[in-house]
Amino acid sequence: MSFSGVLRAALLCSLVVACSSQRPAETNAAAPPAPSPGAPATKDAAEAPGGEPSPAGAAGTAADAAGSAGSAGVAASAADEEPPIPEPSFDEVARVLFADRASPTTAAAACPSSTPPDARVRCLFDERYRGDAKSASLAHELFVRWRVVAGVEVAHTMNGGYRGMIRIEPALPIGAERKHIEWIVSAMHDFEAFFAELDRHHPVAEAAGGAPASRPKRYRWKPVTLRFMRSVAARTPSAYAHDWTVAWNLAGSLHRSADAVRETLFHEMFHLNDYAHPPPGGEAWSFHALGATFDAIVKRCGTAIPCLGPYSPNDTIVRGGTYYSFQPGNGVREYAAELAVRYYREQREQLRARPQTESTSSGASPARAAPSARGRFKCGPPENARAWTLMRDEFFGGVDAVPPCGS
Repeated sequence: MSFSGVLRAALLCSLVVACSSQRPAETNAAAPPAPSPGAPATKDAAEAPGGEPSPAGAAGTAADAAGSAGSAGVAASAADEEPPIPEPSFDEVARVLFADRASPTTAAAACPSSTPPDARVRCLFDERYRGDAKSASLAHELFVRWRVVAGVEVAHTMNGGYRGMIRIEPALPIGAERKHIEWIVSAMHDFEAFFAELDRHHPVAEAAGGAPASRPKRYRWKPVTLRFMRSVAARTPSAYAHDWTVAWNLAGSLHRSADAVRETLFHEMFHLNDYAHPPPGGEAWSFHALGATFDAIVKRCGTAIPCLGPYSPNDTIVRGGTYYSFQPGNGVREYAAELAVRYYREQREQLRARPQTESTSSGASPARAAPSARGRFKCGPPENARAWTLMRDEFFGGVDAVPPCGS
C-alpha cells in the first residue's frame, strides 16, 4: 500500500479537513528569531474514505523537456547565495520557550549570565522542560543542530471559520506527549538527509563528480520557530504556519504516526516558503505561479472527485467534500503545499530506492522500488507537468531525480 493509502487508513476516524489563513491579531506572540515571510496559513486535516487517484492522460515528457532549461537557469544563479540568518539571542530563545509567562526573561532567571553561553542556553531548555529530561534533550538537539526553538504558543482564541471559535492553550510535548517532539526530531533528520541528497543531484554537483553544489537554498527548512499548543475541546487545527513559525497541536487529528508528522511538517514549511517568494507586488508565489493552472482545473472539474483525481497531488478526501488539494475554501496555496509534499515524497522514494534483487533473507528491510511512470505526478495531465516544473525550479534548485516519463 502506498504511504498515502496508509495515511488514509490511519485517519478514517478523523472528522473534517479545512484550512484558513488567519491567526488572531490579539495573539501577542513573541517575535521569532528569524525574518517573517508574510501571512499565516493554518491546517487541520482529516480524511474520509476515498479511492486512490489514478493519473489520467498519456505519460508525456513536458516536465522533463522543461527541466533542462529550468535547471540551466538555476545553475547559472549558483553564485547568488542567500544571506545568512541571524542567530537568535538568549532573550529571543527565552521568549519562545516561556511565551506563556508574563515575563519570559524573569522565568529564565535560573540561568544567570555568569553561566557559559552554551550551558546557559541548555539551562533554558532544562528549565522549560523540567520533569522530562528526555524531552528537554530533544528540544535542545533541535536548537543546537538546526536552530529550531521549540517553545510554546501563547493562549488565544482563533476564528476557525465554519468550525467556530477555537481556544488555543500553550502545551508542552512531555510525558505521554513526548512522541510529538520525537517525531519532529526524526523528521528534521530526514529533511537534512533529503536536502543533502538533492544537492548531490544538482547539475552543478553532477558536473563536478558529485561534489556538493554551491547554490541558493531556496526551500528553507531551518531555522524555524516551533510553538506547541493544544486546542480546547477540539482536534483542529493540527498545525498552522506564520512568520517562520509552525504552531503544533498536541491534540491534532493528523499527528498519528511519524510519517504523517513528517509530511505535515513539510507541508507547513512550504507555506512559510510560499510567502517568502512573492512576485513583485504580490502576496505569495503560489497565487502568481500556479493560480491560472489551479483555476483552470477547478473550472473544468468543479468538486467532482473522478475528474479531479488525476490532478490532485495527494489522495486525501474531505469527509463530505472533495480532494483536500481542491476543497472549496482551501485555494491554490493548499494545492501548492500538497504539490511540494508530493515532490518531496517522490524524490525521497527515488533517492532511497534500492535494487529489487537485494536479498532480504538476512532480515533486512524489503527493497523499495522507485515510483513507476504511472505513479509519477509529472507524468499525468499536462497541467501536472507544468506545476511540477515550476515548483521544482523555484524551491528545489531545478533538481529532479525522478526518471523521465518515457522510462
